[in-house]
Amino acid sequence: MTRSVTVRVPAKVNAQLAVGAPRPDGFHDLANVFLAVGLYDEVTVTPAEALRVTCSGPDAGQVPLDATNLAARAAIALAAQRGIAPDVHIHIAKDIPVAGGMAGGSADGAAALVACDALWATGASQEELLKICAELGSDVPFSLIGGAALGVGRGEQLTPIEVGGTFHWVFAVADGGLSTPAVYGEFDRLTAGTDVPEPSASPALLTALRKGDTTALAGALSNDLQAAALSLRPSLAGTLAAGTAAGALAALVSGSGPTTAFLAADAESARTVAAALLASGTCRSARVAVSPAPGATVV
Repeated sequence: MTRSVTVRVPAKVNAQLAVGAPRPDGFHDLANVFLAVGLYDEVTVTPAEALRVTCSGPDAGQVPLDATNLAARAAIALAAQRGIAPDVHIHIAKDIPVAGGMAGGSADGAAALVACDALWATGASQEELLKICAELGSDVPFSLIGGAALGVGRGEQLTPIEVGGTFHWVFAVADGGLSTPAVYGEFDRLTAGTDVPEPSASPALLTALRKGDTTALAGALSNDLQAAALSLRPSLAGTLAAGTAAGALAALVSGSGPTTAFLAADAESARTVAAALLASGTCRSARVAVSPAPGATVV
């Protein structure tokens, strides 16, 4: 019988995304407060004659199935480190919005890494896996550990954050995606000639997370990329307004967008906001989820 390994991995929302000026390497220093949320992809790896990637689920047609896919790159990186061939079939069952600012591709990379590690019994430590994750992309390490964390540097240097409760979210999925490099480029254009402060985590936000205080968290959410995302996709302003009018405590663009995130007081409020967003016609779908959620986990 052919053995396979399946790993479930969560989406993320940025409770805070503070962005510094561009660095010489083209990246930006960040203070990125990640929360893993309960929308999941599942990645299954099975021995095969050669590396191949397949995908099913919403917007699967937008997912690259070649060696540029982060899941494929993760398998190749781990195999190269262990001196073996990356001969696996990687199947991605998508439920995280594609190109939506929720780290779906990064999540798949982390999941494939954990799955291949288990399939090949490499015995890699978490530190070794996190190092590979950081080489794959800035959001990939957080997808591995999940929960809540502060990411600095490019976002890949993580410190876990204590969370004292459950937070209820609604995510409004827009038509089409937004390119993360394009959003950062627009941020640079909008901030050109200004003094961009060094990014740092908000003490009020960290306290709200630690206490599980939804109202305080609502007042502390922030995203320095929001203006750039709205500049490139002005229609997102209507989505933010619709969710706020429906009773969301706070509304913001998720990461580089175009998914928008709404913090709700409780589960019932979240369902109300989701229904209103769908009825407003300002988004393609609205998903309810809670945070924090566990990171990449073998199922």
